[in-house]
Amino acid sequence: MNAPTQISGPKATENIQETQLAIKSESQLESKSENKPSEKPSHDAITSGRYIGQRVRRKEDPRLLTGRGQFVDDISLPGQLQVAFARSPIARGDIVAINMDIALDVPGVHAIYTQQDLACYNVDMISFFLVSPEVEITPLANGRVAYVGEPVALVIADSRAIAEDAASLIEVEYAEQDPVISIRDAHHAPPIHPGTDDNIAAQMGEEDIDEDLEAELQRAPHLITHTVVHQRISQSPMETRGVLVTFDGSEEITLYITCQSPHMVARWVSIALGLPPAAIRVIAKDVGGGFGLKNHPWKEETAVILAAMKLRRPLKWIEDRYENLIGANQAREQEMALQIGFDHDGTLIASHGNYSCNNGAYPQLAECNIAVHMFVWAAYKMPTYGFLTRGWYTNTVGYAAYRGPWAMETLIRETALDVAARRIGLDPIEIRRRNLVTLQDQPTTSCMEIPLEDVTPAECLEKLLTAFDVAAFRQEQAAAREQERYLGLGLATYIEPTGAAGAITTMTGELAQVRIEPTGKVTATMSTHSQGHGTATTMAQIFADRLGVAYEDVTVFEGDSSRGGFSPGAAGSRQGVIAGGAAIKAAELLADKTKLLASHLLDTTPDNILIDNGMVSVAGQPDKTRSLADIANIAYGEPDRLPEDFEPGLEAQYRYQPPPMTFSSAANACVVEVDSDTGFVKILRWISSEDCGTPINPAIVEGQISGGLAQAIGMVLLEEVGFDERGNPTTATYKDYHLPAISDVPDFEFVHANTPSQSVGGMRGVGEGGAIIGAPALVNAIADALSPFGEVPVELPLTPVKLLSVIEGRDLSRKTAAPANTPAQEGNTSVAEPVTPATAPEPAIAPATATATNTVAAVIDGDWKMILSTPMGPQEISGHFETQGDLLSGYLSSPEGQMDFSGTAEGNNLKFDLKVQKPMKITLKYNLTVDGDKLAGKCKMGIFGSAKVSGERA
Repeated sequence: MNAPTQISGPKATENIQETQLAIKSESQLESKSENKPSEKPSHDAITSGRYIGQRVRRKEDPRLLTGRGQFVDDISLPGQLQVAFARSPIARGDIVAINMDIALDVPGVHAIYTQQDLACYNVDMISFFLVSPEVEITPLANGRVAYVGEPVALVIADSRAIAEDAASLIEVEYAEQDPVISIRDAHHAPPIHPGTDDNIAAQMGEEDIDEDLEAELQRAPHLITHTVVHQRISQSPMETRGVLVTFDGSEEITLYITCQSPHMVARWVSIALGLPPAAIRVIAKDVGGGFGLKNHPWKEETAVILAAMKLRRPLKWIEDRYENLIGANQAREQEMALQIGFDHDGTLIASHGNYSCNNGAYPQLAECNIAVHMFVWAAYKMPTYGFLTRGWYTNTVGYAAYRGPWAMETLIRETALDVAARRIGLDPIEIRRRNLVTLQDQPTTSCMEIPLEDVTPAECLEKLLTAFDVAAFRQEQAAAREQERYLGLGLATYIEPTGAAGAITTMTGELAQVRIEPTGKVTATMSTHSQGHGTATTMAQIFADRLGVAYEDVTVFEGDSSRGGFSPGAAGSRQGVIAGGAAIKAAELLADKTKLLASHLLDTTPDNILIDNGMVSVAGQPDKTRSLADIANIAYGEPDRLPEDFEPGLEAQYRYQPPPMTFSSAANACVVEVDSDTGFVKILRWISSEDCGTPINPAIVEGQISGGLAQAIGMVLLEEVGFDERGNPTTATYKDYHLPAISDVPDFEFVHANTPSQSVGGMRGVGEGGAIIGAPALVNAIADALSPFGEVPVELPLTPVKLLSVIEGRDLSRKTAAPANTPAQEGNTSVAEPVTPATAPEPAIAPATATATNTVAAVIDGDWKMILSTPMGPQEISGHFETQGDLLSGYLSSPEGQMDFSGTAEGNNLKFDLKVQKPMKITLKYNLTVDGDKLAGKCKMGIFGSAKVSGERA
């Protein structure tokens, strides 16, 4: 790489680009470059079958490379009209009046709708987990606006240009209010949403550190308090959001939409709009990246659907890049402080995490990111961990997922470990070796009670070190420093839950349908959905491998909700694991059926039948050979020749349910040089040691890792969404919002350290890993390079000005607000120059153990309507309480079932436990306080921390 990595340019992380980024061939990896330290690794031989494990050419590439891809904007329908939005220019205020008269007079304008016009449809803006929001969310602004760019009115016209012109002529009078912009502001500002008590969107964990945990931390010989501030970022897909809506008949709706799963969109629209599922067809063939933004429709797409229902004309909206940068849901903007206690030898003793994230005004999910705490120490031998985690409402664009939504856990842990190693005087490799869970330690459970059976971060690290000569690099680093050149080595390890099943209903299971046609060719229908990562290729490899046919003879269809069964598609690094398992099982069923028919026709047993390259033969009898097409013709067209009870045709389907969690593991090494005169960072080398189990196609695996690592480079060095004090976006173009150019991305090197998982086929997910592990590897490399100057505060992005501030020992940038949730530093060892903590906010609710001030005892007995604020959104519960003295009994019921309980009633304080078996074994500990016809309190939910409970008498 010859250019500094602070140059902005077009992003190259989706579609074919992710495969093209993985350009290292075996010969290239075995060669040595003069300007890259240490010897390079070579690819391992990875072969699991005739096609599984092979680098076959992607089926999608000829179509995409020749400009024959089909994206939403490529679709045009007869009679379609175009949509544009009038958007709020202020971050917060009431809508006093809307005057559309001039806009309606523009030639070519057919209609202008506000929320009042669409209110008759009564939309429920549910989350990805299909639960309703706690605050009112409407497709268009409903009497008030809550962020700059919120859609206020929808204009329908003959062309996009006319619609935009008319939108600019809509006059809206606002009564502006002071906005709440940052997490720090949200702590003490009045609620931004009517009917709420505070700006906490979601909260879990304990507001006060457990006394025993606090004592452990204070006794630790080394206590590190490490703070990370992660900036807000835009998902920046190559293809912006878009939708084309049309009607087929009186009720049937067809949506062409850029999304991550047509089946998920169909299900979302059905529930959100109250429409019959059979009336909705969603088509999305090619998608230019989703990254979590396109999990389901949101305000604009929903408004277009409703407008089409009202006008009864095909409507099309394609988001422009300006709209995408100011109006599309965004991600990250997190702050976390992590306290870690170490023994004298660097062994972990205890830890506590305090986390906040900015949910914006209308998040796709009100989120406090419990996953950060579930996985922060999942791969490490941490005895005790406690946490407080909160999400905050502000007057900014709403929160959405982004590749690796819980990535803060790896970023803060891995950078904290390097800080600790420097403070304690240990090598960063050694501190990890002493604390990582190894295969020999398993099966075991994490400090958050997550079962670990086959994670391999320690093994990935050791394999990585065989490909990189650390001692040689340290010598080179020392020599460079004498010349005032600053090289750094960054290491990071991680594990990631992929293909999760059971805990989240919308993420569970995958269907594969496959048939051998009368021609002998194979056709498969999958519910997978490609964002450019080659599912049509990888699934075809599986079918070809297991059915004994040529890869070229397999066609996989996806991208249409009218085909296949429900699946959330591209989310949670799941498709290789779950869809791959479904494809294997369906193919094996079909192969068995084919062998049964062939054995009947060839007068042998099924065990003697061989299928290879589309030919069916009997083992040891070469004269008994038939083509697969011959066998298939008989299966479909000659029922009299079939075995008794044999179903005609050659078809099979299988819905696969994998283990609850299939973990991927990895270790990365990054080498950088930081220019002490300019603060620019040059990436010299990057090696990824990844355990993704059985790689279906190593080239696609490497492309996925490369795309994620490219995004990590952008997060660490370049990208940042900004707002001024009034909530106006300051990064509304790519001139201001900097993306990594291809010249900023090095040639990644790969070491495959693969251990088959316990899922069918042994696959592990790989879609998000690069974006998760890449950031700490790069940060650690920069911190190592600049260690002679002191610690590098992890306030992303690490711009040249921030790095020069470290080098020169003085603040050269404008002051940055401190995280409001940073605890005071204590202990013998701490980070130099920490961010000054702010005063902690008052508790959101009174402690559940508090005694009511009523002089009259509360009436507890009877029925109650309750809401449990779970990580996946609010859950409605019906409760029935009966007291007899200080004994409490009753039941709680929800759509999942009813459970009896018994507990205690001390005055108006209720305590009881529920032992839940599904989706995993957890004891729910309720602690509630009744005050008149209201109740409030908490529920401790095992590894999920604590959740608010509120309710009223039924």
